Amino acid sequence: MAERIQDIARPLDAAAVMRLLPARPRLLALGEPTHGEDALLDVRNDVFRQLVEQYGYRTIAVESDCLKGLAVDDYVTRGTGTLDEAVERGFSHPWGPATPNRELVRWMRAYNEDRPAHERIRFAGFDGPLEITGAASPREALTALHGYLAARVDPALLPCTARTLDRLLGADDRWTEPGAMTDPARSVGRSAGAGELRTLAADLVSLLEEQTPHLLASASRDDWDRARLYGRTATGLLAYHYWMAEPSPARMSRMLGLRDRMMAGNLLALAERGPVLVHAHNSHLQREKSSMRMWQGRLEWWSAGALVNARLGGAYAFVATALGTIRHEGVDTPPPGTAEGLLYDLPDDPCVVDPTLLAAALGDPRPAPRVSPWFGYAPLDPGHLDTIDGLVFVKDMPHP
Repeated sequence: MAERIQDIARPLDAAAVMRLLPARPRLLALGEPTHGEDALLDVRNDVFRQLVEQYGYRTIAVESDCLKGLAVDDYVTRGTGTLDEAVERGFSHPWGPATPNRELVRWMRAYNEDRPAHERIRFAGFDGPLEITGAASPREALTALHGYLAARVDPALLPCTARTLDRLLGADDRWTEPGAMTDPARSVGRSAGAGELRTLAADLVSLLEEQTPHLLASASRDDWDRARLYGRTATGLLAYHYWMAEPSPARMSRMLGLRDRMMAGNLLALAERGPVLVHAHNSHLQREKSSMRMWQGRLEWWSAGALVNARLGGAYAFVATALGTIRHEGVDTPPPGTAEGLLYDLPDDPCVVDPTLLAAALGDPRPAPRVSPWFGYAPLDPGHLDTIDGLVFVKDMPHP
């Protein structure tokens, strides 16, 4: 069996990935089984550089706050601010300032130097301004959308003034109350003011769509795209807060589904402007249902990848990543009976494997998923090999 698997693995590069696909996908998703490991981000950076230089990809989208990511995009496309500012302000997660992220932003800015606008590569966060621990106030997105429209359309068409929005939003700490995640009664999401804001946000988004010809004629496509992003984010956050205030057992499943629905909306919008490399956790990109066990039991929801795949079909491709060890987190050499255990003996590191051939090599029945002693790592499920287009394997995560 080891020899058969060795025959179907190739050294990882963009060309090896593309050979697994029938055509260049509009959205090429590269997953990771854990967060915060520089080795996986280095792999992402190498693949993206090759996709840009050899296959015409022009955007990278990462699992980070979509509004914060605008600061990175401004820096790499127009040189706004400094590298330090872009990295500090442009990523939402604790591993955002990691060295590979900084190197990615630096390389993108250098690549864009002296290139015309239509040839520049772009950066995007595609996550909402939220996490499992809480969600942001909708103020930034809602006021930005209102400001964009107020500067360009007849004031009589606006459903409210900026002052009305400010009054209804109130203090931001009402929205970011930490206790609301575990106690729905502490959420402001179903207050009368939040209900008015949901109506106003929907009306502002409707006005944005109704005025599209005028808006595109009077301002740049980039400005219009950002206004659409503000609209998706405002309505998504208000819906998320609404369900945060829900006491029923459906609460967390709806919140998880809403987060991935926001991700999917952002990815579909990015795909409109050309081919995109997407990088996020495997669970956000897979085609089958995602699941998680939390304090109230097992939760299931459809991932952003499943939602995008339903819309794009063959224009979406998912390449999962599996790994061997994260010894600093107690994840040691994988047992030989697991898929990772068999892949661990391959000579090339990193490598890419055709999942169809891997499934055949593993035989039937396929082995059970590896069991991880650390909650932060999600092992490969061999039962899902039929739903992925490629598999990247990286042997060892160096100690940070």
